[in-house]
Amino acid sequence: MSHKEPAGDNIVVAPCHPITRWWSKETVAIVTGANEGIGFALVKQLAKLGLTVVLTARNIIRGVEALESLKSEGLHVHFFSLDVSDPNSIQAFVARFQEAFGVVDILINNAAVSFNDIYENSVKEAATVIRTNFYGPKMLTEALLPLFRHSSTAGRILNISSRLGLLDKLKNPKIKEMLLDEENLCGEKIVWMVNLFLENVKNGTWESQGWPQIWTGYAVSKLALNAYSKVLAKRYKGHGLSVNCFCPGFTQTSMTGGRGAHTPDDVAVVGARLALLSVEELPTGKFYVIGSNHVIYSKL
Repeated sequence: MSHKEPAGDNIVVAPCHPITRWWSKETVAIVTGANEGIGFALVKQLAKLGLTVVLTARNIIRGVEALESLKSEGLHVHFFSLDVSDPNSIQAFVARFQEAFGVVDILINNAAVSFNDIYENSVKEAATVIRTNFYGPKMLTEALLPLFRHSSTAGRILNISSRLGLLDKLKNPKIKEMLLDEENLCGEKIVWMVNLFLENVKNGTWESQGWPQIWTGYAVSKLALNAYSKVLAKRYKGHGLSVNCFCPGFTQTSMTGGRGAHTPDDVAVVGARLALLSVEELPTGKFYVIGSNHVIYSKL
């Protein structure tokens, strides 16, 4: 991911022609944090397109309500409870999923939290935000990696991220240099970074250490998720697994208090499209954003 805004040949307009249908009812997709908002809309869109979709939510009652809502629209999906911030919940989910389905084709890591209003920037819940938004997708992905189907259409991981976590928001030169060193970047260094941030929060120095200034805890969690996605994409490039990030932008969800430039359904149309690109068009290590009329992506 460049620390500068991508320009020229670094920006690519996503294909706007119809996607060749490569998937079937046997294609299995998991969407986390899907009882409402973007996750729910993604489940609905993928189910409409004919995939087998697993909706996950940490709250069982809300998950069942989401399931029933989709059923009332004639859409049959599967619900499993999952709290991505809890390793035991992840372990139980993966075991149940493996028993029920055996393999996965698409993982959309959508579950995330923020405890700030739009114009607030408290880091009081920073540890919970990091645990849910970074460690959650990381732990779940690593637990599911052995279950990705080996096929000519490639496995796909789409991490729902944010431009708040782009490197141009980071003003700490040492950490920026580390993240830009793609040859040596690894999971251990990313974990060191988030631990440093949490230590800065604990000792009250986080505001002077060059961390992103808007929704700082959330931004650092997405900075870490973007970096992890880069590492994973590099590791599996050429081995049948695509890993990309997608920033849905300012969307009307509970996280934004219902404010936003577009609806979850608008985002889901784009997100589903990115997850379902034909293998000939499918990149890896990209950061997608919603433009005014197109989806564009830049290198992570």
